Amino acid sequence: MNDLNLNIGLFSLSQIEVIYRGLEEGLNVSIYADPKFDVFQMGAIYRGLKEGLDVSIYLNPKFNWEQMFQIRYGLKDGLDVSIYADPKFDSDQMEIIRYGLKDKLDVSIYADPKFDWEQMDEIRLGLKDGLDTSIYTDPKFDWDQMEIIRYGLKDELDVSAYANPKFNWEQMDEIRLGLKDGLDVSVYANPKFDNDQMKIIRYGIKGKYLR
Repeated sequence: MNDLNLNIGLFSLSQIEVIYRGLEEGLNVSIYADPKFDVFQMGAIYRGLKEGLDVSIYLNPKFNWEQMFQIRYGLKDGLDVSIYADPKFDSDQMEIIRYGLKDKLDVSIYADPKFDWEQMDEIRLGLKDGLDTSIYTDPKFDWDQMEIIRYGLKDELDVSAYANPKFNWEQMDEIRLGLKDGLDVSVYANPKFDNDQMKIIRYGIKGKYLR
């Protein structure tokens, strides 16, 4: 400790323990022995050093420990983490971008903070299935609307009948189910009908009435 010229009074006991653990393992603890890092951030840097990773890319107190861990996981997998190693992405968004990189997808399509992690994941899943995600890659759709559009694309349906933010996901799903059955959905594909009304009309067209 003294060799590092540390002011022990600046650190909590937990931080000192992480520094001491690194010293015992022969790591360059001067990289994280700084009170600007909390104990969890120190732990993320310590783990990266222990794994022989270049931790410099996440050596930034603007990253919380969860963000640091997502960058560390990407480094371990040999990914280009520079795509998401940015404090503008939270750890959940980073994770979805990391999954896309791991699957060799074009993550530039969704690596944008205007999408929350659930929207990102719907775009990622569509890309993974080789779908034309441009139809729903728009923040005006929430993730569950995106999901219903993705289901329709996967079934090779004409999703233009419902890929409209005026429909909530339940309305979208009623239209999707009608398309899947080969029905003329134009009869009820109108935002003025709620999903329950749509269902009744859909069942009526099919000749199957709700009891």
